[in-house]
Amino acid sequence: MPPTTFSLSRRAALAAAFVLAAPVAMAQSAWPDRPITIVVPFPAGGGTDTFARPLAAELTKQLGKAIIIDNKGGAGGTVGAAAAARANPDGYTFFLGAVHHAIAPAVYPSLTYDLQKDFAPVGVVAVVPQVVVINPKVKATNLTELIAQAKVEPGKMTYASAGSGTSHHLAGELFKALAKVDILHVPYKGAGPALQDLIGGQVDMMFDGLGSSAAHIAGGRIKALAVASTARAPGATGSIPTAAESGLPGYDVSTWYALWAPAKAPPEVVARMAREVKTALESDALKAIWMQQGARTGALDPAAMATFVTAEIARWAKVAKDGAIKVE
Repeated sequence: MPPTTFSLSRRAALAAAFVLAAPVAMAQSAWPDRPITIVVPFPAGGGTDTFARPLAAELTKQLGKAIIIDNKGGAGGTVGAAAAARANPDGYTFFLGAVHHAIAPAVYPSLTYDLQKDFAPVGVVAVVPQVVVINPKVKATNLTELIAQAKVEPGKMTYASAGSGTSHHLAGELFKALAKVDILHVPYKGAGPALQDLIGGQVDMMFDGLGSSAAHIAGGRIKALAVASTARAPGATGSIPTAAESGLPGYDVSTWYALWAPAKAPPEVVARMAREVKTALESDALKAIWMQQGARTGALDPAAMATFVTAEIARWAKVAKDGAIKVE
């Protein structure tokens, strides 16, 4: 029996669809076929770098292509975020931001990007409690003594941050409000430079992510007084008491780090990277490093991460409003 016009048309349509779909499928299966860049919006040596570089090394092994870290610091992480938002959404540029970027909409009046509209969530990489650290020359041996000293010398003690409007800054302002002390904020262009001046004694204290401070605490270059969380950190940093144990209940601040892609990146690439990140975080190598930093993995898929970030934006907007914090 000769084929009908319908069957011929159907075959032609299927053949055409196959021809059209083949390049797309080939392109998807080929990813990645060249190095991938992860934009880190802070200078090298800060807390974001602490997690970005080991993650990049593990992803390089898994994907068989180099993962390049591009540090673009400035303006509390917003310079790098803006650059990542404008990047070619071809699946070869990602953005490893932090809690700072959930804070930025509340404190920067004229951002050139929208965290929720210009980026596609990939996954939360690490969650680390903030820690109150001091230069060893400061005589306090615990948080209670530090607060007492700050009250005796109002406006004289200083605290460093990774920049105005960052989580370090808001953690310091929250500390001031809860402890009822007056300490002077000294902003830097990233946690790395801030830590160096803390170590050098140019500033008295810092409210830092435990990830970037852990090695300096272990080396005796700075002294940890309390972690700003409801429970002690895992691993070697577990000896540091919580703020509540140290007489400051309610002081609960964590730094989290997360990976995004530009919003128009291919969805199949975003999904693949989310799976690869999950696999990397389950590796023995990264588990050991995260434990050393007192960190836990976020364990959030892209959808859960989107919900989490929305809640964080709302939380920090309230803190910024209560403290009348704006960055010009």
